[in-house]
Amino acid sequence: MSKTYVWKRVIHVAASGTLITTQTSTGNGINVDLNHPFFLHSSDAPGMSLVNAVFDGKGFQGWKRSILIALSAKNKVGFINGTVAPPPITSKDYQSWSRCNDMVTSWLLNSLSKDIENNVIYSNSARDLWISLEHRFGQSNGAKLYHLQKELSGLSQGTNDIASYFTRLKRLWDELDSLNSNVKCTCTCIL
Repeated sequence: MSKTYVWKRVIHVAASGTLITTQTSTGNGINVDLNHPFFLHSSDAPGMSLVNAVFDGKGFQGWKRSILIALSAKNKVGFINGTVAPPPITSKDYQSWSRCNDMVTSWLLNSLSKDIENNVIYSNSARDLWISLEHRFGQSNGAKLYHLQKELSGLSQGTNDIASYFTRLKRLWDELDSLNSNVKCTCTCIL
């Protein structure tokens, strides 16, 4: 007996007047929301790598950005930033959440060097794993900040063409900006 799948596009109009498109597939009466964070595509597998470069302890900000882009494309950022919280263990959604959480955890572990992976493999969730990595590698490093500022102040075009010089300058600015974005003001301003 063969299954027949019917694809349909459902268009909703939000209160703000924005069109929201959701694709669903139905086969044998089962509806699947392709935009739901619990949806896993048939090509999603635990052994796949989200990014080309394995994180080895260097270049955390760039690696983090690559991971966030990849997870955003798969609608799974919520598993590491906490917006897709685990439902109660008695909920009918718990198994789906757990399966997706395990998939995201696997993707993250596949994107780490073996030494770093061994330090976070026993994390309870993808969110816990992510927090552990951020605490360990994401802190704005004073020495790194100093090195970037020194490199920027000593940068000159030299024999490079303008495009190469600007590309290097832009990379340093972006890296400096990512380090500075981690610095948060905790003071209270009184006017």
